[in-house]
Amino acid sequence: MGDSGPTYLGLDLSTQQLKAVVVDDQLQVLDEAYVQFDNDLPEFRTYGGVINKKESPSIAVAPCLMWVKALDMLLDKLRVCGVDFARVQGISGCAQQHGTVYWSKGSRELLRNLSPDKFLHQQLCNAFATNYSPIWMDSSTSAECEILEQTVGGPQNLAQITGSKAYERFSGPQIAKIWRTRPDVYANTERISLVSSFVASLLVGDYAPIDYSDGSGMNLLDIRTKDWNDQLLKASGPDLRVKLGETVPSHTNLATISNYYVERFGFSDQCRVIAFTGDNPASLIGMRLSKDDLACSLGTSDTLFLWLDDPKTLPEGHVLCNPIDQDAYMTMLCFKNGSFTRERIRDSAAGGSWQIFNELLDSTPRGNFGNIALYYDVPEIIPALVGDHRFNKADDKISRYSSKEVEVRALVEGQFIAKRAYAENFGFTVASNSRIIATGGASANKAMLQVLSDVFNAPVYTAEIANSAVLGAAYLAKYALHKDKNNFKEITKYIPEPKLVCSPYSDAESIYKPMVARYRRIVAQLLEQNDSS
Repeated sequence: MGDSGPTYLGLDLSTQQLKAVVVDDQLQVLDEAYVQFDNDLPEFRTYGGVINKKESPSIAVAPCLMWVKALDMLLDKLRVCGVDFARVQGISGCAQQHGTVYWSKGSRELLRNLSPDKFLHQQLCNAFATNYSPIWMDSSTSAECEILEQTVGGPQNLAQITGSKAYERFSGPQIAKIWRTRPDVYANTERISLVSSFVASLLVGDYAPIDYSDGSGMNLLDIRTKDWNDQLLKASGPDLRVKLGETVPSHTNLATISNYYVERFGFSDQCRVIAFTGDNPASLIGMRLSKDDLACSLGTSDTLFLWLDDPKTLPEGHVLCNPIDQDAYMTMLCFKNGSFTRERIRDSAAGGSWQIFNELLDSTPRGNFGNIALYYDVPEIIPALVGDHRFNKADDKISRYSSKEVEVRALVEGQFIAKRAYAENFGFTVASNSRIIATGGASANKAMLQVLSDVFNAPVYTAEIANSAVLGAAYLAKYALHKDKNNFKEITKYIPEPKLVCSPYSDAESIYKPMVARYRRIVAQLLEQNDSS
């Protein structure tokens, strides 16, 4: 494309920064910029983009006006980079999930009448019923979580309706807490946005609707009907349906951009704003995950992303509405004990050397002579266990293994067997065309990826996706404007495919299928012992 071709803008408002990427019609990155909250906006006194109060460490909030001011600053930075805003056909974005913004009465008029002669933050300084948004790091809503679960008959029922049991960081409990503890704020609230729909609202100059995908991380949305659940709304605050507004598919073409940006930055008055979504759904788009694929992010925490048509809902994971296919779902499974646990065993068994660690791993056979182990440095989410649990081939619990190579393989196999077991619990099965897409720091370790491939009996690919969320937002902007003519795969065909790293050995399934069954029995036994002690 030449300099006159269409471009698309993706935004990502994460905990610590607001990021932008501009891509061309082939989705190649042309420009990037970011505003880092602590450094670029020091007047808001955040640390890591967050304000924590010493007297209430469980409360975590962020200033709404900081985010507003960051948007003006970011667009100014892009303009300095030479971005031609007149070429931008569509804008979409994503944001940290679970944060809520409370617009005060009269704010809609403020949004509709933004003047290009003044900065956004000057015009919206009175737009919020509370100046601070509770965000995903807040853990002060235990009482509200209990109420929501009791309202529908327990955590399993809540997960069945909303895709997750009640979580302290989720928006439903946060809203309920505002209503219960700050009724004046709730009464003065005209509209409640998620952080994603809040940024979209700034761009369209009106309240933007919450999209299905981000909405399904609230404990309020019925993920099958895509509508708010009236029982849960009633338990979380009066007139909440009106305050939340309608929900829409993530690829909804909302409106043309507000005149503020046309006059101030030179955007075309035909530029379209697409619904914004959560950062996790945007990452699914950025990774270009397809049906039957599984993405495995290997980092401080390990996370599985699954694309499922008919997921099972269990209290241990999260089922969200799929941002590309509104009839499908995405499941997220988080495992706390990721890279730090791998590094601990590397240090004790391989003297801190990954090369020696990999040599030890490769020197043991698949199946590890029947030895299987679970290592949890911190209390795990799934399963709810802590400590090291080593078993020999007779399923006897033992305190240590006789060799370092057995220890190393027990760690790696145990971590991946757990991931397969829980992926299957949520309805994932490996198909003939399934791919495991590995990302994150440990995806550079081919020896470990071979074990991942064998355990799942599927080929493993790696993808260089440093900024999958903001790229996913840019891809969503183009997809929403062209989905009537082409499907998502066709629209993103210009992006390099992930690289094949390894394929499973022919005997892998015969070895690991029984080990997955063993893992389930061992975990059930350990959990039972925990309950009885």
